[in-house]
Amino acid sequence: MQTLTVGLGERSYPIHIGQELLGEGELLQAYLPRKRVAIITNTTVAPLYLARLQQTLQAIGVSSVPVVLPDGEEYKTYETLNLIYDALLRNRCERSTPLIALGGGVIGDMTGFAAATYLRGVPFIQIPTTLLAQVDSSVGGKTGINHPLGKNMIGAFYQPQLVLADTDTLNTLPDNELAAGMAEVIKYGLIRDLPFLEWLEQNMEKLMARDTAALQYAIARSCRNKAEVVAADERESGERALLNLGHTFGHAIESGMGYGNWLHGEGVAAGTVMAADLSQRLGWISARDVERVRNLFERARLPVIAPDLGTDKYLELMGLDKKVEGGKIRFVLLKQIGSAVVYGDVPPELLRQTLEACVHG
Repeated sequence: MQTLTVGLGERSYPIHIGQELLGEGELLQAYLPRKRVAIITNTTVAPLYLARLQQTLQAIGVSSVPVVLPDGEEYKTYETLNLIYDALLRNRCERSTPLIALGGGVIGDMTGFAAATYLRGVPFIQIPTTLLAQVDSSVGGKTGINHPLGKNMIGAFYQPQLVLADTDTLNTLPDNELAAGMAEVIKYGLIRDLPFLEWLEQNMEKLMARDTAALQYAIARSCRNKAEVVAADERESGERALLNLGHTFGHAIESGMGYGNWLHGEGVAAGTVMAADLSQRLGWISARDVERVRNLFERARLPVIAPDLGTDKYLELMGLDKKVEGGKIRFVLLKQIGSAVVYGDVPPELLRQTLEACVHG
């Protein structure tokens, strides 16, 4: 097992990464003083891992209230969030009752938001079961739900007390979900960790074949990158915005195609290729660099051609992005491979060229 720390002063917390961690009750014990928790999960994860977690909790004398939600990005809504509140109120969960998020990014985001807002704040623990959640969404305290007009537009910064990433849960992950998580792994190499990007280029086939040692290394390296960024800029006033490489385009794809039709990581992959294309048009990186980015995503079995929503639709959807400031869309772009910047002065004609070029390959 490897343990990293997200350094946020008195709100610092550990990330444990390793095999068979769902059975390690002592890792959870210190965070469950009142011997009662609520476990928020979904209809896909519950049959696989809920009983196992409940047994582990039982063994340390902790009872649990399970809340099983429908699975999918299309359910990351206020209506589903209300199902969590209903269950917590019905079971008289108190301010000292921690919520445990057992699932992927959607479950983690919604559980965190429920924890931030139920009784004005209760503790919560992340047990991410997808690669995307283990390397990205479970770390850093971004929580929230989608709105029909935009992704993750309603939420709160609210840190977990603990992140427990059991790599064994990746054994049951569908291939397309594993690939989707790899998009966020590649992102860290592109924005701030060139040696890691080079390692990914050498080891991508191993990762896609689910080599345990390679996956654990990639997860730990990704989490270390995320933890450093979050410790430096918890509320995304500066460096943390760089973690959104490809996300302005990617969120527009997810929203424009209808939530759930493209996985988040699939949108990020196609969106990152678009960001690389735009970076080249600004004269920052070469055509060869763009090809390097595209090639790595292809090897991770991710889409590199964006759906044709129409240029005006893309512009409309990107205008609802959280990074819009003073009416200007701000993009995370590549100054070079391994180094990113937030940039708000993209000439409209270059943006249109990218939007037109990247939907046709």
